[in-house]
Amino acid sequence: METVTLDAVDRGLVHALQIDGRASFRTVAEVLGVSENTVARRYRRLRSAGVLRVVGVVNGVALGHSSWALRLQCTPDAAGAVAAALAARPDTSYVHLLSGGTEISCNVQSPSAAERDALLLHKLPRTSRVTAVSAHLLLRATALPAAWPGAAWLSEEQAGRLRPAPVAPVAAVAAVAEPVALDGQDRVVLELLARDGRAGYRELAAAAGSADSTVKRRLDALRRSGVLGYALDLSPAALGFPTEARLWMSVRPSGLLQVAQAMAEHPEVCFAALCTGPSNLVAAVNCRDADDLCRYLTERVATLDAVRSVESAPVIRTLKRTGTAGIPASR
Repeated sequence: METVTLDAVDRGLVHALQIDGRASFRTVAEVLGVSENTVARRYRRLRSAGVLRVVGVVNGVALGHSSWALRLQCTPDAAGAVAAALAARPDTSYVHLLSGGTEISCNVQSPSAAERDALLLHKLPRTSRVTAVSAHLLLRATALPAAWPGAAWLSEEQAGRLRPAPVAPVAAVAAVAEPVALDGQDRVVLELLARDGRAGYRELAAAAGSADSTVKRRLDALRRSGVLGYALDLSPAALGFPTEARLWMSVRPSGLLQVAQAMAEHPEVCFAALCTGPSNLVAAVNCRDADDLCRYLTERVATLDAVRSVESAPVIRTLKRTGTAGIPASR
């Protein structure tokens, strides 16, 4: 990934695409007060440099999937290869090497119990260089990367002009009563969007063997139902937050939801979710440096009385955030 310094137009574009990844360049240009050509050129520059891209993201919970946070301990010579293999899977996201390079964290969406068991009970435990695996079922998210305030730049009035129509209130990790069913054409289109969330309707329709208008209507319906969303695949380092860490917290059950909701208000937190296991709250934080992370842990987290213990691990390499694998990794 190239080192690119973002100016005010770039930051406005990043925030605009965080709000609506499918917003037209014309609309974004009108909000930013620049030309449409300028916005298109800036996006192409940032994308080709590996700084950002827009990806289509499927909320697997709306399809009846379960979401898990995994922690793997590996031998020192194997962590990179194991992490790369996990990143290549279509059911994983946010694959990171942590601490001294022997620990991996990632999120997994399992379409069925059989596929979950194949990964957690058979494939990973039989990998000789994986020395330990812990899996935490995600129960309820209170903060998600798509709303991380570190990307904010526009005024509230500007942001309001970009916000898409509200979607159905589908929880990020909780179960749903009636999962949405996808057909073969849906899956083809969603696979393409996972690589490029701004792919044109003509390209998507050609791949699916359908009409442009049909594809557009279907994607609009999936978006309104909460199945499909658009997210920025962007390293926080590009916005001045190069120090990332994963936190596993043990919280008194009576205060668990309150702590999770409080952390969702912290600007450092880009993800927080209640989960199963001895560590019943998992979080991801983005900080400006090690001192900033220290202040966050000792001055913000330390004031949450229900927190019994915190285990923190810095991210030393990211192999995958969201979307598909194979994009430039951030270091």
